[in-house]
Amino acid sequence: MDQDNKEPLLESFQLGDLTLKNRIVMASLTRSRADNPESAPTDLNVLYYQQRASAGLILTESTWVSKNAIGFINLPGIYSEAQVAGWKKVTEAVHEKGGKIFIQIAHSGAVSHPDFFDGELPLGPSTINPQEKTFTPKGFKDTVTPKAYTVPEIKATIEEYKKAAANAKLAGFDGVEIHAQIFTLIPQFLHPATNQRIDEYGGTIQNRARIIFEIIDAVKTVYPDQRIGIKFTPAAYNMGLIKPIDSTLDTFTYIFKKLNDLNLAYIHLVGPDVDLTGTPLNDIATNYYGYFRKLYNGRIMVNRGFNKQSANEIIKNGDADLVSFGTYYIANPDLVERFAADIELAEADSSTFYTSGEKGYTDYPTANEVISNADNKV
Repeated sequence: MDQDNKEPLLESFQLGDLTLKNRIVMASLTRSRADNPESAPTDLNVLYYQQRASAGLILTESTWVSKNAIGFINLPGIYSEAQVAGWKKVTEAVHEKGGKIFIQIAHSGAVSHPDFFDGELPLGPSTINPQEKTFTPKGFKDTVTPKAYTVPEIKATIEEYKKAAANAKLAGFDGVEIHAQIFTLIPQFLHPATNQRIDEYGGTIQNRARIIFEIIDAVKTVYPDQRIGIKFTPAAYNMGLIKPIDSTLDTFTYIFKKLNDLNLAYIHLVGPDVDLTGTPLNDIATNYYGYFRKLYNGRIMVNRGFNKQSANEIIKNGDADLVSFGTYYIANPDLVERFAADIELAEADSSTFYTSGEKGYTDYPTANEVISNADNKV
């Protein structure tokens, strides 16, 4: 990489007490390769992440905090000894290449299915079907009406996040990203359509958001603030009940302002995939990232449809500090090097996104390998 290149994306960045090589982040990508009885990372996962270690920061795929959290097949966990051992191989391989890596810890809540729990119902904030689909060992199925969490069960789930963080530290992760996006557990608590509780976890925005801050407090007993990130999608238009409504902007305004009381590594903010004009988020349709930037004093990582040029621009204008890339990283393990040298990006094969084996996973060549192979054929 040309060290004289002054593009913001390629500059080093101080993330709390961690120095990142650049501002390019590998986003969390569900790839469904933990297809083994232990739901543990394998040597294939080790190679996959190590291939991408030139990123300033790697974020792992969504990783279940416990057996109770599962809502999709072939995703790894971080709740067993075998899983910790598998992840330790991953972190060692990434660190060997000079990379940094956070684990994204997740819980499905009501967007799960009895197929995962020997016929028992999953838990959700209220007895309301979120009206999503989940991929079970028996195929794609509609979600069901869950059992409502009791307060002790909420507290137990928060402890599962704490245990997951402790296991992540044992596995050698540099930090943790809390999954609080799309239709999973935390958004289920945030949204009035799926949370109609009348206790301290329901009703007001403050009560519905309470679980976020209790989870962060639990994780903080393991990692310091500056090693903890959290990922939100305020503009997520899911197929089920969780969609932006009139109170959505007030909800996330409250959350972002309250997070100023902490010194988190970052907030990871996913942008909209639809035009927000005429929606409940109409007021921020033309300045989505800028709106949240003004609310939050800490570091912001952004995601959704960025290319090299637009990523450099949003960092230059001050609306983001880091940019994460998802699909690009599937087919371009050397994305940093390709950006630095203005090399054309390879295209990902979507038919292999959620399959098994190395095809479409670890077999994408670097640009140098493509050139070398072409030279050898001459």
